[in-house]
Amino acid sequence: MSTPERPKQMLALTAEQTMLQLTAARASGERFDAPIVVANARHADMIEEQLAAVGCRPQALILEPIGRNTAPAIALAALCAVEPDAPLLVMPSDHVIEDVDAFRAAVQAALPMVEQGWLVTFGITPDAPETGYGYIKVGEPIETGVYRVDRFVEKPPRAAAEAMLASGDHAWNGGIFLFRADAFLDALAQHEPAMLDAVRRSIADGERAGTHIRPSAVAFSEAPNESIDYAVMEKSDRVAVVPVSMGWNDVGSWDALHAISACDPAGNAIRGEVIALDTNNCLARSDGVRIAMVGVSDLIVVASGNDVLVLPRGRSQEVKMLLEAMKSSGGSDARSPEAELGALKG
Repeated sequence: MSTPERPKQMLALTAEQTMLQLTAARASGERFDAPIVVANARHADMIEEQLAAVGCRPQALILEPIGRNTAPAIALAALCAVEPDAPLLVMPSDHVIEDVDAFRAAVQAALPMVEQGWLVTFGITPDAPETGYGYIKVGEPIETGVYRVDRFVEKPPRAAAEAMLASGDHAWNGGIFLFRADAFLDALAQHEPAMLDAVRRSIADGERAGTHIRPSAVAFSEAPNESIDYAVMEKSDRVAVVPVSMGWNDVGSWDALHAISACDPAGNAIRGEVIALDTNNCLARSDGVRIAMVGVSDLIVVASGNDVLVLPRGRSQEVKMLLEAMKSSGGSDARSPEAELGALKG
């Protein structure tokens, strides 16, 4: 269902609102300014339509001419912030946070350190030895609820993940950050000056029309394609973490979506035109054609347009392999696996 034309963030996967709309609502109210959105240029109209539908007007819509990782994308936002010392709350727009009050409380806990120039990340309280997430080792306390980051850990093998979960001093790296714009840019100048220079030039040589900012493709392409973790967070000596349990999920697979969806008494998560008889623990979803299921269990069945996906629960990570097979077969409708990784940052 996630395509380059309409990536996951633009879909209503977990609620009536899209992932983008839910992200905007998470940071709305008197304590929050209008958002800065960094996205692929092809999605500009769709973003404005979806945000307008929930009463949100971005202060800036920065349209990436080419895809880059999180560090240059965040640098674009920091350079375009109206107030250089304003705290920036950096959120991917394809996450689920069920306990928004807990999230906002964590943001409040982090603000005093942010005002002192610290770079803060939010560590998700783990409930399983996940091998698909990076981890943060939580160090000594700095303020109430805020700790120094001891180290970042890449996605671990199963045994290491189990040991970190048992230790009680590790959190999942959820990729959500809070820091002053100028503090982030100072850290980037220290650790990745070539990236900062390329992003600055892309804005200087780019175009502006109202709230739309179109960086220069030539200059932006020269920015190293690195994540914020690798470019800054793992290198800076003023990095803190706020551990928080807030019902977080990055909805990285259909199995993850089933796990957080409201289910009927038989454990089925159903959306769209679906008839399910004697069916248990399935996810069934259609945006058009009718799905009929009888006497089956533990399946994922998704119908979107001309495509139908059927696979056992627990194997939805293999969708990427399936997409590669579709590309290899030369099918004109084969979708790029990159669409699953998120073509939009918010």
